[in-house]
Amino acid sequence: MAQKSDKMTKQELSAPDAFQLYGAEASDWLQKRGQIISTVAVVLVVGGLIAALVQYFSNRSGEAAAKQLGQTLETLERPVVEGVPLQPADGELPPFKSEKERDETTVKSLTEFRAAHKGTDSAVTAALPLGKAEYRLGNYDGALAAFGEYTKGAPKNDPLLTSAYEGQGYAHEAKGQLDQALESFKQMEQVNAGEFMQGMGQYHQARILVAQGKKDEAAQLLADLKATQANAAAGRLATERLAVLAAQGVKVPEPKTQPAATQTPDAG
Repeated sequence: MAQKSDKMTKQELSAPDAFQLYGAEASDWLQKRGQIISTVAVVLVVGGLIAALVQYFSNRSGEAAAKQLGQTLETLERPVVEGVPLQPADGELPPFKSEKERDETTVKSLTEFRAAHKGTDSAVTAALPLGKAEYRLGNYDGALAAFGEYTKGAPKNDPLLTSAYEGQGYAHEAKGQLDQALESFKQMEQVNAGEFMQGMGQYHQARILVAQGKKDEAAQLLADLKATQANAAAGRLATERLAVLAAQGVKVPEPKTQPAATQTPDAG
């Protein structure tokens, strides 16, 4: 792993890559938790992760709005087929011609849906995939607005807040607003989103600190993360980043935080 890390470029060191590398792991985690997430697909993340969502809202928002959101999202799940167009089956919509077309359709459809169902939980929910599509299109202000709507309107115990804060951080980062990105990733760290996202907020904070030139501070965060989340995606990413920093001459510190299993209980 160290050999691979030594070859990572400066651009890779600062690139938002967690969902791109560990989307399958995240998707598997989501699929195992059917009481929270089931029924309809939602395009959630920067790298193209599609996670099952919706029935979650039907008890909290209008049933008709929730059903319509599900139908809207299903149409946005159509595949992207570039080049020779495929003839759709009777009653089916044609595939998208490009990822850009799908994202543009997503923005249009979900913007219209949110306007028609303003004030409902389903409208809040739609803000998350809307923000992701806006981000992919390079409309970072639109992405920030959508993610902000989600973080304000979603329940505080909603595990998908992690995705909203992460997207918010990515958008600030793309705009060069590193202080704001750092704050978003700190908020991301506070959300209890389950195993697959453990430590990712801390990992992203370290990335931003590197971009700000605070490599020693970043190395300490990564060392702590490596120690506490060795078997999680964040821990593996932290190991790679530490190897890159070490190759650049940054001293790798001892972790200040030890895994819970190895902590020594208080005497007495």
